[in-house]
Amino acid sequence: MKALLRFFTSVRVAITLLIVLICVSILGTLIPQDRSPQEYLIRYGQISGLLQRLQFTRLYHSLWFILLLALFGLNIAVCTIERLPAKLRRAMRPRFETKSKNLLALKIRDRFACAFGLAEAKEATKRELKRRHYRLRMEEEEGRVALTARKRVLGLFGSDVVHVGLLIILAGGIISGLGGRRSNLTLLENQTLPVPEAGFSIRLDKFTTELYPDGNIKDWKSALSVIEDGRPVRQKTIEVNHPLSHRGFVFYQSGYGWDWKDPTLEIWVKKKSDSANLHKLLLRPGEAATLEGENLEVRAVRFLPDFVLGDENQPTTRSTEPNNPAAFIEGRQGEETIFSGWVFAKFPDFSRMHSAKGTDLSVELKNIEAPQYSVIQVAKDPGVEWIWIGCGLLMVGLFLAFYWPTREIRFILDPGHGKTEIAAGGISAKNRETFEAEFKEIIASLRKLK
Repeated sequence: MKALLRFFTSVRVAITLLIVLICVSILGTLIPQDRSPQEYLIRYGQISGLLQRLQFTRLYHSLWFILLLALFGLNIAVCTIERLPAKLRRAMRPRFETKSKNLLALKIRDRFACAFGLAEAKEATKRELKRRHYRLRMEEEEGRVALTARKRVLGLFGSDVVHVGLLIILAGGIISGLGGRRSNLTLLENQTLPVPEAGFSIRLDKFTTELYPDGNIKDWKSALSVIEDGRPVRQKTIEVNHPLSHRGFVFYQSGYGWDWKDPTLEIWVKKKSDSANLHKLLLRPGEAATLEGENLEVRAVRFLPDFVLGDENQPTTRSTEPNNPAAFIEGRQGEETIFSGWVFAKFPDFSRMHSAKGTDLSVELKNIEAPQYSVIQVAKDPGVEWIWIGCGLLMVGLFLAFYWPTREIRFILDPGHGKTEIAAGGISAKNRETFEAEFKEIIASLRKLK
């Protein structure tokens, strides 16, 4: 039992656990959390399976990480409980010094005689200390007075308040790890989806992408409505770092994208010999339109938002961003294919059209329109209130520990022939210069009693 107690009260164990937690948390920051297996496979290749088995992809919800937090919390709790009784005894039962030589061995000390009797010197000393907000305890024995004056006694417990704050933060982290939920909702405008395990739904009323003058993205904004019992009960426009909170759930603006299932393609078909002969077509992939006066059917066979040649030189898309939009277009007369090939919106001169026979027509992909969707991250952290409480206690504890140190002055008053010998010594763990200045002011005031 004693060996187990020594283990949990060991500073070395506490530091080791803290280092392990810091290192693991850094990994959890570097490795994206709660993503799809496909995304991890693309990002990390063959080691993605190992990362998922070790739960590095859901680190903060993993059992072993929660056990590390619990072990660190147990270490802090045992250390605090073991040292607390001694601090309580020191706070409730101050020590009285009965030997002048022990006081004079302190770094902050003084000794002098005043021309008053013991009773008057005692009252004057008490009056001066109370004026400076010290609390006094006194013992009288064999004609001498031992007096202990203290203030800011709560400073003794600064480290303990810090420990309690840390324990509450760890408890909040464990609660969030066990009961927290995170998921993503992908919403098109005017689409409503139920929030998992929430009992209400969320609707995207409008999605806006704001751009800088150079075309880079400035901000995303999603106007959301919370739907309960078929009617909106709350509305808010969220953006990055400005979430919506409702019944313990927090909704963050996470991302955006385009729904490429059914885009509208604006295709221009014109004669090379006559630029005025222009046909503007609006087609969806798989749709066809007949050119007036040309007896020609133009079909949009396929669309790729980010065209690239992949394995075996086959066209594919490398992302869902419209970085290199391209469409495969066919022109047919009856059963005969007149032309076919890829046309590129951003590179109109790079079209690759193949003609079965000579044709005077050219094809351009002028514009693409597709509905945008907003990615809303839904988070539920049941321990977040505890974490905030713990942070508050942590700040209070740090203030007590560093800016509210206990100050203690011990006096021994010995009666002499018509005078009183006074020996004094001061103790302060921090801010000794400030305390020493106050100590000297108190002694100077008592010296005036001569």
